[in-house]
Amino acid sequence: MINNEVKIEVPTGLLENWQEIVNILAEMIGIPAALIMRFTDPHIEVFVSSNSKGNPYHPGDKETLHNSGLYCEKVIKAQDKLLVPDALADANWKNNPDIKLNMISYLGFPILLPNKEPFGTICILDNKPNEYTKTIEKLMLKFSSLIESHLETISMNQILGDKNKRVTDYLMELQALRGFVTICSNCKNIRDNQDNWNPVEHYLIQHPEADFSHGICPECKEKLYPDLTGGS
Repeated sequence: MINNEVKIEVPTGLLENWQEIVNILAEMIGIPAALIMRFTDPHIEVFVSSNSKGNPYHPGDKETLHNSGLYCEKVIKAQDKLLVPDALADANWKNNPDIKLNMISYLGFPILLPNKEPFGTICILDNKPNEYTKTIEKLMLKFSSLIESHLETISMNQILGDKNKRVTDYLMELQALRGFVTICSNCKNIRDNQDNWNPVEHYLIQHPEADFSHGICPECKEKLYPDLTGGS
């Protein structure tokens, strides 16, 4: 299960791949606009837009999604395909802002995150009525699945990266604690994990990473403080 709090950050190389996808769709189908939209509640944003003639959409364009009248709102809510051959012939779309841009036909598919929450949509729009063929629908569905597989890889990499960082931080902290050793302030012998005191040069050969704190070994304590140790 993917953590809902994981923020998806799409790498530049993958964005270039997605750009190629929408460019291919627009060129092959002969339409003005092919888009990958990203949902960030309460907005939906143009994430990737085809470099095609007559495309009125630009990356970063956004709308408030709820009760927007947008085609993509229905796709995201239903998490299903939406085909609108001619919005001008359907009163359900009379308040759709896309119509003001003369984008009157639409085919879109949802893009889901690995946890099945919506990432957004992949969609194509035309400035004339368009039924779109079953072949185009199959191609769109393939691209939608491909993008979802990309998102799953990104999510897993980010989660594993976070876990690896936490493990690394823990190991570094543990190493630091283990590397903190006591050195006798008088003779400079060092106490090891078995509570034995050894010459400093012997210890440093085996533990070059160690940091030091000061203490006093039993022999020096007896010499320096005989009254405390019961010595003569």
